[in-house]
Amino acid sequence: MKLLAKTHYGLEQVLAEELKGLGASGIAVLNRAVAFEGSKLLLYTVNYCSRLALSVLMPVSSFGISGQKDLYNGAVAIEWDRYLDPGKTIAVTAVVNSPHFPHSGYAALLVKDAIADFFRRLTLRRPSVDAKDPDLLVNVHISNNRVTISIDSTVVPLYRRGYRRRMSEAPLSEVLAAGLIALSGWKPGTPLTDGMCGSGTIVTEAGLISCNIAPGRMRKNFGFMRWKDYDAALFRSVRFDAEKRERKSPAAIFGSDISAEACAIARANVRAAGLEDTVEISGRDFFESPPPAENGMLIINPPYGRRLGTPDMDEFYGRIGSVLKHRYEGYTAWILSGDMDSLRKVALKPFRKFDLLNGDIECRFQGYELYGGTRKHKNVSGA
Repeated sequence: MKLLAKTHYGLEQVLAEELKGLGASGIAVLNRAVAFEGSKLLLYTVNYCSRLALSVLMPVSSFGISGQKDLYNGAVAIEWDRYLDPGKTIAVTAVVNSPHFPHSGYAALLVKDAIADFFRRLTLRRPSVDAKDPDLLVNVHISNNRVTISIDSTVVPLYRRGYRRRMSEAPLSEVLAAGLIALSGWKPGTPLTDGMCGSGTIVTEAGLISCNIAPGRMRKNFGFMRWKDYDAALFRSVRFDAEKRERKSPAAIFGSDISAEACAIARANVRAAGLEDTVEISGRDFFESPPPAENGMLIINPPYGRRLGTPDMDEFYGRIGSVLKHRYEGYTAWILSGDMDSLRKVALKPFRKFDLLNGDIECRFQGYELYGGTRKHKNVSGA
């Protein structure tokens, strides 16, 4: 099958590497997505095991258009009875960038009408629409004169792992948090800390990675489980194989926050993920506390601008840089921020930079190698 995994902007390359590790072939990196090829087993595996995909689509038709009628004609020609029984429910979503359509809603309506007419002609019955919990979610993507119609094998986005019981203000997406960890190059044998952990998403994702727990383990439903060709035995084997690979974390993971409420939320989420023995949450002021381990990696997502601004962001980021320089010798530190001007006040030279989107906020994810004394004779890695 030809498949497409969607992700956040900036995570495409690490998603491609993850898909290769899961057994995908024919990999092509796109904008906010990665195209690949694989079997039904791989479709199930990516949904259950991918930490970096938001959803997995299976394209069922691709065609050119010169007007709105062509979209209807192309959609009604698809053999929808291969994927859906008329007594089931559908929903159609559309992403449109085309002069032929003033808004995406009309494109979605045309495809919905085409599916209904296909079944009406075939059986005199048509599927009903259920926007909240459909049996089949159809995705329409139109770029200029090109249409791709896919069915969504995920439906409920994969960032909804199932462990998040409560959220602090402006939490990271679970997929973005896992993406930061992947971009940083962190390996489970290295202690990891987040000194401004909020609801604990970064350390919880790190805990799942360290214990090799599949992110789909706490989910009960995937879209493909309602498809006509769903193979329950095959999916049970995916779950079983993933659970066999679980392990005890080889290194501790630490999260801390100055807010007692944030710490309570983080502990609840860590507990829901079954990571109490792996992730330690403590109430500490990042600016007044020593590192929790002698060396390791620090990943923080401090307040910025439209997110959780402080009265003087330049001073705040300057203090971050001072703490990193004087207390985190021997660490590799990473900062995600949407405030580029204040980020410069860290006053440390990054060895690596990535441009990302946190929601609709343009962000920079920067890494710093922190050395004590002179850097002479140190082996500086990274590109």
